[in-house]
Amino acid sequence: MTTSTDPTGQDPAGRDPEGQDPASQEPAGQDGPGQDGPGLPADWRLFHGDGTVRAVDFPPPPPWRRFTPAGPDAAPAARPYLIGPDEADIVNAALHLRRPLLVTGHPGTGKSSLAHAIARELDLGRVLHWPVNSRSTLQDALYQYDAVGRLREAHLRRDTGGAGGAGEGTPDVGADDVGRYIRLGPLGNALVPVERPRVLLIDELDKGDVDLPNDLLTVFEEGEFTVPELVRLTDRGHPVEVQTDDPDRTAPVTRGRVRCRAFPVVVITSNGERDFPPAFLRRCVRLDLPEPDEQRLRAIVEAHLGPDATAGIDDLLAEFLGRRAPGELATDQLLNAVFLRRGGVDLDAGRLLEAVLHQLGGAV
Repeated sequence: MTTSTDPTGQDPAGRDPEGQDPASQEPAGQDGPGQDGPGLPADWRLFHGDGTVRAVDFPPPPPWRRFTPAGPDAAPAARPYLIGPDEADIVNAALHLRRPLLVTGHPGTGKSSLAHAIARELDLGRVLHWPVNSRSTLQDALYQYDAVGRLREAHLRRDTGGAGGAGEGTPDVGADDVGRYIRLGPLGNALVPVERPRVLLIDELDKGDVDLPNDLLTVFEEGEFTVPELVRLTDRGHPVEVQTDDPDRTAPVTRGRVRCRAFPVVVITSNGERDFPPAFLRRCVRLDLPEPDEQRLRAIVEAHLGPDATAGIDDLLAEFLGRRAPGELATDQLLNAVFLRRGGVDLDAGRLLEAVLHQLGGAV
């Protein structure tokens, strides 16, 4: 059986499992295989709970909890991602067909991290991330127009005789300025015409409104959308620069129409909380990521903590596999346990092992 994993199922942009920023959160392995042990001191306790004030030096964090500098040109950190050949073939099918890849699986199987692995391996730049929740709308994912901000500044400039309190050289608020108040969302940004496609991660679509998958159909089929606030400028044939989801970058939009040149690489994740309509499923390529078996777990540990990291962890592996029911434990929990064990921490002391390998289901 082939399995896949970034163990945590997190996105290297830096958020918690299944859709939060991995530059900070996900087992990243920035140091790569063969790195030194975690380097926890013999007395690993930083906090004693006795009220005594101590100035302590924090030890190095696990590789997947190291933060990288932010910025539009910051190179994504290399993070191990293991996937079986069968799963890789399904990814390739979606790439060739220019169809969205719908990725399902239990938490911690690497659904969100797959998007970052594709972007890194194909050198497609920063992943555009749309974390879906119950309030998410297609409009927000395409673009947002700050009409209130534009009106406020217009009034301010009028009241101050055009200076707006910003001094000389500040442009007037007019038709050419509307782009300053329009920001493309992650989906809108992914449809900006570029030579090489961007990677778009639509995270946990099943958490959104029941109509959201159907709302996406036209955009997926046509590869375009319009910005009515710019369409109204019918006498303006020149591009209007609008803000984008990429920090400090703009994109030109002509006559309010955004149409992709290369359809983006769309990765959609779902935890199976809701069924999707057939019309939506017909337009996707399905990939279900299985739970990693023991052999794959050992490979994951070695990829993140070095080739010698699996020495002496047979009992931890057995405990992890014995506790794991489908969806009840995530692979990053095993990595946490191995990291502490390699630092000399006695996981059998008190309730420590139970805290690290706690069940993900049920009430807390």
